[in-house]
Amino acid sequence: MNVTNGNKTTSCQDETVCTLQIYPRLSVKPGQSCILRVPKEATAATVIKTALATLGLDTSKTYVLVEVQEYGGEEWVLHASDQPVQRVLLWPRKAQDKHPQSDGYFFALQEGSYDGSIQYDVMTSVRQEKVAQGLANRGFVTQQPQEYDDLCNLPELTEESILGTLRHRFHKQKIYTFASNILIAVNPFKFLPIYNPRYVKMYENHTLGKLEPHVFAIADAAFHTMLNKQVNQCIVISGESGSGKTQSTNFLIHCLTALSQKGYTSGVERTILGAGPVLEAFGNAKTAHNNNSSRFGKFIQVNYLESGVVRGAVVEKYLLEKCRLVSRGKTERNYHVFYYLLIGASEEEKDEFKLLHPEQYHYLKEEIPIAEDQAEMKHEFRRLDQAMEMVGFLPSTKKQIFSVLSAILYLGNVTYQPKDVGEGLKVGPDRVLYAISDLLKVKVELLVEALTTRKAMTANDTLILPYSLNEAITARDSMAKSLYSALFDWIVLRINHALLNKRDLEESVPRLSIGVLDIFGFEDFKMNSFEQFCINYANEQLQYYCNQRIFTLEQEEYRAEGITWHNIDYPDNIGCISLFSKKPTGLFYLLDEESNFPRATDSTLLEKFKQQHQDNPFFVQTPVREPAFVIQHFAGKVKYQIKDFREKNTDHMRPDIVALLRSSECSYLRQLIGANPVAVFRWGILRATIRTLAVFNEAGRSWAEKHPDQVRRYSRRSLGEKRRPSTVVERLKSQGSLIDFSFDRSEESPLEMLLNVIVLFSVQNLIDSHSLKFIMNLTQHNRATRSLLHLHTKKKPPSISAQFQASLSKLLETLRKAEPFFVRCIRSNGDKREMHFDDALVLQQLRYTGMLQTVRIRRSGYGAKFTFKEFTDQFRVLLPKEISTPQQDITNLLTKMGLPRSSFQIGRTKVFLKESERQILQEALHKEVMRRIIILQRWFRACLMRKQYLREREGIITIQRSWRYLRETYRCRAAIVIQTAWRISKERAEYLKQREKLKKNAFSRPVVSKCFSCNDLPLLLSFISLFGPKASGSHSNFPHVKSSATFPGPRRNPTIKISRATRVQEKWNASLDREITDSNELRHLDEFLGNQMNDLSTRTKELSETEKVFFLATTQFRDTIKSMYSISNPNIGYKTLMSGYQTRVSSLAGLKKASEVPLVVNLFQSVLDGFIRGELKRLEAEPCKPDSQLGHLFSTYQVTIMQSCDQCSSFIWGMEKAFMCSSCKMVCHKKCLSKITVNCTGHCDRKKDGEQTLHFGVPVCALVRTADSVPFVMEKMLVHVEMNGLYTEGIYRKSGSVCRAKELHHLLEKSPQAVSFDNYPIHTITGLVKQWLRELPDPLMTYSLYNDFLYAADLPEESERLRAVYRRLDELPPPNFSTLERLIFHLVKVAKEEAHNRMSVNALAIVFAPCILRCPDSSDPLLSMKDINKTTLCVEILINEQTRRYNQKMEEIQQLENAEAMAVKQLKLRRQNTIFERPKLGSDVSSVDGANLEIEKNLLERIKSIKKEKNDLAFRLPEFDQDSSDAENMDSESLVSSDSLLEDHCVSLDSEGHHTSQVHLPQTRMDIS
Repeated sequence: MNVTNGNKTTSCQDETVCTLQIYPRLSVKPGQSCILRVPKEATAATVIKTALATLGLDTSKTYVLVEVQEYGGEEWVLHASDQPVQRVLLWPRKAQDKHPQSDGYFFALQEGSYDGSIQYDVMTSVRQEKVAQGLANRGFVTQQPQEYDDLCNLPELTEESILGTLRHRFHKQKIYTFASNILIAVNPFKFLPIYNPRYVKMYENHTLGKLEPHVFAIADAAFHTMLNKQVNQCIVISGESGSGKTQSTNFLIHCLTALSQKGYTSGVERTILGAGPVLEAFGNAKTAHNNNSSRFGKFIQVNYLESGVVRGAVVEKYLLEKCRLVSRGKTERNYHVFYYLLIGASEEEKDEFKLLHPEQYHYLKEEIPIAEDQAEMKHEFRRLDQAMEMVGFLPSTKKQIFSVLSAILYLGNVTYQPKDVGEGLKVGPDRVLYAISDLLKVKVELLVEALTTRKAMTANDTLILPYSLNEAITARDSMAKSLYSALFDWIVLRINHALLNKRDLEESVPRLSIGVLDIFGFEDFKMNSFEQFCINYANEQLQYYCNQRIFTLEQEEYRAEGITWHNIDYPDNIGCISLFSKKPTGLFYLLDEESNFPRATDSTLLEKFKQQHQDNPFFVQTPVREPAFVIQHFAGKVKYQIKDFREKNTDHMRPDIVALLRSSECSYLRQLIGANPVAVFRWGILRATIRTLAVFNEAGRSWAEKHPDQVRRYSRRSLGEKRRPSTVVERLKSQGSLIDFSFDRSEESPLEMLLNVIVLFSVQNLIDSHSLKFIMNLTQHNRATRSLLHLHTKKKPPSISAQFQASLSKLLETLRKAEPFFVRCIRSNGDKREMHFDDALVLQQLRYTGMLQTVRIRRSGYGAKFTFKEFTDQFRVLLPKEISTPQQDITNLLTKMGLPRSSFQIGRTKVFLKESERQILQEALHKEVMRRIIILQRWFRACLMRKQYLREREGIITIQRSWRYLRETYRCRAAIVIQTAWRISKERAEYLKQREKLKKNAFSRPVVSKCFSCNDLPLLLSFISLFGPKASGSHSNFPHVKSSATFPGPRRNPTIKISRATRVQEKWNASLDREITDSNELRHLDEFLGNQMNDLSTRTKELSETEKVFFLATTQFRDTIKSMYSISNPNIGYKTLMSGYQTRVSSLAGLKKASEVPLVVNLFQSVLDGFIRGELKRLEAEPCKPDSQLGHLFSTYQVTIMQSCDQCSSFIWGMEKAFMCSSCKMVCHKKCLSKITVNCTGHCDRKKDGEQTLHFGVPVCALVRTADSVPFVMEKMLVHVEMNGLYTEGIYRKSGSVCRAKELHHLLEKSPQAVSFDNYPIHTITGLVKQWLRELPDPLMTYSLYNDFLYAADLPEESERLRAVYRRLDELPPPNFSTLERLIFHLVKVAKEEAHNRMSVNALAIVFAPCILRCPDSSDPLLSMKDINKTTLCVEILINEQTRRYNQKMEEIQQLENAEAMAVKQLKLRRQNTIFERPKLGSDVSSVDGANLEIEKNLLERIKSIKKEKNDLAFRLPEFDQDSSDAENMDSESLVSSDSLLEDHCVSLDSEGHHTSQVHLPQTRMDIS
C-alpha cells in the first residue's frame, strides 16, 4: 500500500485482489488519494479500516465510504457489509479500469453524521441547491424564481418567464412541464431513471396536474378519458428532428399497454411492444440532429374493448426515406438494421449471409461505426432478434429477411465499365454478382441483363436497349431502394396481421381506440431535397391541426355560445399549406405536371415554381442560377435543392426488375414484390396444395408398383356414377357446407381420403383470407405503390407526392374524429450534448410553435365544458330537486360554492369552467355523495336497529309474561305443597299421639303382651321399622316411601353399570380436550376413519339404519377433514370436531331417525377416542415454510424500454429479462435480488417486533408469520363455522347480536388464543368474519388490482374471463393470496351445503364481493355503484371454478381410496394364505418365499405411491391452481393398516428365518385396527 497525490489507475492484479482508489473528503488531508489493494470479498468496513491506517487518521471518529456517481448526480453511502469491488463492476467499463476523480466515478471517505444516520440517496444538485437557497435567504445572492410545473400558473406570462421556467426545471432534471393539458418535453439527450413500472403505477388513475408532469400522466389521462367518455382519443407528438418524439412514443405505448394489461392473455401487448424495436431498426437512422431519427412516419392506433382491455392495434406508415439507402450526408448513417446485422451476427450467420465488414460496402462507406458503438450494436442486434420473435417472425423468415438485406448491400458494390467492343456496359465483379444471385435465388444471366439493359415496347416489337453509365447506376440503386421499400412494407403488413384481433372483423362489436402519432419532425439540413419537402409539408399540416384545435375551434365555440371573450391572435400557416396543395397551382400539382412531361427537367420545374409563385410571401426567390428555392415555413426558412425532385416523385420499381425478382426460386421474395398480398396469399396456398397432391400421387404410384398384389381393383362405374363429381375440388364445390363434409370410405382409397383432408383445409384457408383484406383496407394508402408493380397495367400509377397527400389527408381525418392530447417536444441543443440547455434554440422553437399564445389561451380559456344536460346529469346531487331554469340554477350553485366569477361562464347551451374549478366541483360532488351515502347508511342502520329493538322488546315482553305466569304457577304449586305438607304433619302428629297411647295401653295391659309370642318378634320389628321415626339408621320422608311403594317387586341395582359408563364418558371427555396443532394429525385421522369404515363394510353384508347414518356422516366428515390438509398450523379442538359431527348427524338423520343420533354419536366418539390414544404415541412434526423475502413478490419482467435497476441504479436495456415486484413495482436485476434490504411498500409497512397485538383493521402481511399462512383469527373463525355452522340456514345472510359481536370482537383483539366460540351464536361469528374482511386497510383483492379484476370480469368470452381472473390472482401479495385462497375454499364448502343453509354461489358472491373486492376510497361512489355487478361476477367466477375443481379432486381422491383399499385387501388376503398354506415337501422354499416377497413388495410400493398421490391431492384442495393436470391428482387412504403393512414388510426383510412370527404379526395388528 502507498499514498500518492493525483490520479492513479486501478486494475485487478489477479483474480482475487483488486486495486481501489479512495479520495478523502476531509479538511485534514485535502487532495490526497489512497490506493489500496484489497480482495474482492472485502467489505466497506475493512476498506475504511485499511484506509484510516494508511492515511494516519483518527480511528475514534466515525467514517463512511461513499460511492460517487457524479454524472448521475447520485452518492451512495455504503453499509459496513457492502462490497466495494462488486460496486465497481457495475460501473462503465472505462471507469472500472481507471476511476480518477475527473471521470465522475470514484469512492470518497468522509466523516459520518453525528446522530449516526446514513443518507441512502443524496442528490448532489439538491445539496448545492440547498446551499444556494441559504445564501439567497441571507441576501448574499439573488432569489431564485419560484418553480412552476404548469406554465398557466406563472404570475407573469412572457417568453422570458416561460423560457426561464423550462430552463430552471431542466437543470433540476425535470424535463416535463404542463401547459394546462399540453405536455412540454425537453430532450435531455440522456436516459433518466423515471420510466420504471412503479411510475406507471404512480400515475395510474390520477387527475392530470395533481402529480409532477410526466409523459405517463398524458397516457393515463387519455386512457381514462376514453373509458369515461367512450370516445376515441389520440396523442399528437410534434417537434423538430432530434426533439425526442420517438422516445416519447415508446414511453406512451409502454404505458398504454401497461394500463390495458387487465387480464387479457392473447399476447397483443407483447406484439405491440415488440413492433417498436423492429420498426426502429428498419426505419430509423442516425442524422446530424438525432442519433435515432425516424425516417418514416407512423401512426399506431391501439384498439380497446369498451372495458379498456386492449384487443388489437394497427400501424400505419408514411413516406419511408428510400434515398437514404444509397446516399446521405457525411455525418449521417444508413438505417440501423444494416449495422446491427453486420456487427451483431454470429460467425455462422456471417458465413450464411455472406456478410462483410461495414467499410467494405459502398452503401455504408460514408460513415463507419466507431469502435465504442460496436458493443452497443451487438446488444441491439440481440434485442432486434428477440423483438422479431415477439412479433411472430419464424427463424426461417428472419433468415430470409437477412438474406434480402445482405443482397441490398451487395447491390451497392456492383460496378460498371464500358465494353471493349460495341455498345453497352460490363458489370462486375463476378463474386458480387454470384453473391447476389445466391442470396436472391435468381439466375446470374437474368441479373446481369436487368442491371445493364432495359426493354422498350413498340407497336410491333420489343426492343432491348443498353443503359448508359448513369442510367445503369440509377437502375441499380432503384432496385436496391425498391427491394428495401417492399421489405419494409411487408414487415409492416406482418406486424398488422399479428396485431389483428378476430373481433375487429365483426362490425357489430363496438371498439375504442387511442392513436399515437409519431411523424417525422421539421427538418432543415444543409442539403434539403424532396424528402424534406414532403416532411415539412406534413409538419405544416400538423401545426395547422394543432392551431385549429387549440385556437380556432376553441374561440369559435366561445363566440357561438355568446360568452365574454377577447380573441387571442396566433400564427396561422394556412397560406403556406395553400402554397403546397392548392389546386391547380400548388407546388405538388406543378410537380406532378412536370413529372408527366417526357422532356421536362428539374430546371423547367424550378422555373414553373418561380413563375407561378413569385408574388407569394411564403415562396422566397433565389438567385437565377442557383438550382434551389426557399419556402417560409412556420418554423423558419428552408432552402430546397431542386435536383432529383422529378425522379424521386416517380420513383417506381422498373418492370425489368419486377420480372427478375418474380423469377426467383425464393417464394418469400416473390411475396415481397407481389402486387396484391391477398392474391399472393391465395396463390401460395393453391401452389402448395397442387404440389402436395403431386407428391402424394407420386408416393401412391410408387407404392402400387412395389405392392401390386395389394392394389385394390375397382369395378366399373355405371353412367350415373360417372356423372357424379369426379375430382376432389368438384365434390367440394358440390357440397352445401364445408362443415358437413364427409368421406365415402366405400369408394375411396386411403390416399384419396387424405387428399380430401388436405384440400379441405386449403379451401378453408382461402375462405379465411378476408382478415388479410381487412388489413389491406385499413392501410390502403401504404400499399398504393403496389400498383406500380403491374407490368401490363394501362392506368398510370399515382406519384409519390399524390400518395403522400392522400395518406396525410386520411391521417388528419382520423385525428379529427378523436379527442386530442398534445405533446410538444423541444430540442434542448443542436449538438446532442447531455443536459445542455441552449436558450436561443429553445426560444426559437417556443416562438414558431406559438407556445406563448398557447399558454395564454389555456390560461384564459376554459378547459372544462359541459352542456346543460351533461352538467345536470353529472352534478345533479348538488343541484336543487326541481330544475326549472338550468342557467340560473347552475349559476346559483357555482356562486354558492364561492367560485370566482371569472373562473366560469354560462353560455347559451354550455357551462364553461376552469380546470381547477372543475376539480373543486368534482371534489364537492364526491363529498356530497359520501355524505348522503353515510346518511343512507345511518338510516338503514337505524331501521335495522329499530327492527331489532322491536323484536328484542317483543321477546323480552314474552319472556316477562312467561316468567310471571311461571312464577304464579310455582306459587300455586308451592302453596299446595305447603298445605299438603302441613296437613300431613298434622296427621302425623295426630298419628304419633295415637301410637303413643297405643304403646302405653299395650305395656300397661298384660293381656296384650300375651298376645305376642317370640315367633311374632320379627313382624313387630318390621312394623316398627316401617312406621317408626327411624328406618335403616336414617330419617325417612314421605315421598321416598311413596316412591318405593309405587314400584313393587324386586328393584334393579344399576350402580355398577352406571358408574362404569360414567367413568368411560369422563375418560372420553378428557381425551376430547386435546387440540390438533399439526396438519399431519388431520391426515392420520382421515386415514384411520377410512380404515374403520373399510373394516366395517367387509364384516357386514347389510348395514343397519344406525350404520347407514354413521357411514354417510363419517364420509362427509372425512371430506371436511381433507379440506383442512392445507392448513399449516391448525388449532382445532376435538370437541369442535365432535360438535360438528353431531350437527352433521342430526341434519342427516332428520326427525324420522332422531332416535339414531345418540347411538351414532356414541359410536363415533368411541372410535375417535381410540384414535386419540393411538395418536398420542406417535406425534410427528412438520417444519414451517420459510418466510417471504421482505414481502416482495418478484416475477420475470420483459423490459421493452430502457429502465434503471432500483437496487444498483445501473441501466436495464430493452428486451432484457429483469424481475419486478407485482406489489410495489420494484424492478431489479436477477443478481440484485439477494441484496435487497427495502421492505415491500405496496401493502404494509415494516413489521416491528412485539407490535402484533391487533387483529382487526391491520394489513394481512402484518398478521402472518409466513407468506403462505392465514391470519390466526380468520382461520379460527372459519374452522369453527365449518365445524358447527354449515347446516345453519342463512349462515351469512342473517346478522347476529351486535352486543355479542362487540364482546367477541374485544376478546379476539385482546387474546384470540383463549377465546372459546362455543358460547356464541354462529351468526355472531359469521358477522365477525365479514367485519374482519371489511376492516382491512387494503382488501384481500387489493386496491391496486381493483380495475384489473373489473376488466377481467368484463371480457366477453367465458374462457378468457376465467383465465384473466386467475392471472390477476397471481399478482396478489403472498399473504393476501393465501388468505383469499382459504376464504374461497370456505365459501365452496358453504355452497356445497346449499340444500341446508340456503346460501347459493350467487348469494355468497353478493355478500362477500363488497368485503374482499371493494373500490378505493378515492374513486367516485356513483361510478363504483355501477361496478357492483362486475365485482359480484368476479367473486362468483372464483367460487364456481373452485367448486368444480373441488368436486373433480374429490372424485379422484375417492378413486384412489378405492384403489388403495383393494391393494390393502389383496395384501392382507395374501398374507393370510401364507399363514395357513405350508409348502409341500420337496419344493423349493426359498424360491416360493422370494416370489411372495417380490409380490408383497410390489403391492407395498403401490400402496405407498397411491397414499402419496392421494395426500398430495388432498393438500392441494384449496389451491388456485389454474391449469390442473391428471399428473397432479392425489388422494388419501387408511393409515393404520397400510402403515402396519409397511412396518411388517420391514420386519420381514430384516429377519429372515422367522417366517411364522413375521406373518402372524400383521394379522394381529389388522384385528386390532
